[in-house]
Amino acid sequence: MTDDPPNYEAQVRDAFPEIRDIEDEDLRERVVEAWTLGLERGGWKDVSDIPYAWNIHEVTNVEHVRGVTRIAVESAEQQRDFHGADPDFDVIRAACLLHDVGKCYEYVDHVDEERLLDPDPRYASEEIPHSLSGYALSHEVGCPLAVQRAIPHFLGEVPKRTLEAELVKSANSASSNAITQSAMGITLQEWVEKYSQTSE
Repeated sequence: MTDDPPNYEAQVRDAFPEIRDIEDEDLRERVVEAWTLGLERGGWKDVSDIPYAWNIHEVTNVEHVRGVTRIAVESAEQQRDFHGADPDFDVIRAACLLHDVGKCYEYVDHVDEERLLDPDPRYASEEIPHSLSGYALSHEVGCPLAVQRAIPHFLGEVPKRTLEAELVKSANSASSNAITQSAMGITLQEWVEKYSQTSE
């Protein structure tokens, strides 16, 4: 008797309740589809098995992604209410929720094999940074260009950054600094310098 395959769609909806806050129904489904594809191809048993970083396993990628989403939305609310800006909250939520979906591909080599089923070697590799593979997944499932361009979160990956992209990047840095400080007692910059990998 074989085990039933994981219900990735249900896992994703349970892991990321923030998906429900995206007003556009089609965009909500595209976020779920991107995560489902990433999990299938990465060969993960459960979305919560993906670590935050290759060497920080005390925090899950789910916790980080949710933190980034919450930080970015609160920042956007301040930009709107205090400064009169007009950020697109659906774009912010979708891009934050997808900004690290590429870790489904990148981190398969950094976890115990019992967390994995059958990674697809055409995708599962650390050869491509997760911010770029996350962009590719969002493009593949048909996310709007505004969401796609907000996903690459390292400097230089996208030449022209939108307000929403800047919010994703700054929220990612805020969450990552909190995680590296709590897990290792160092800043994100110190972590990058020490391990010479930018795997936020």
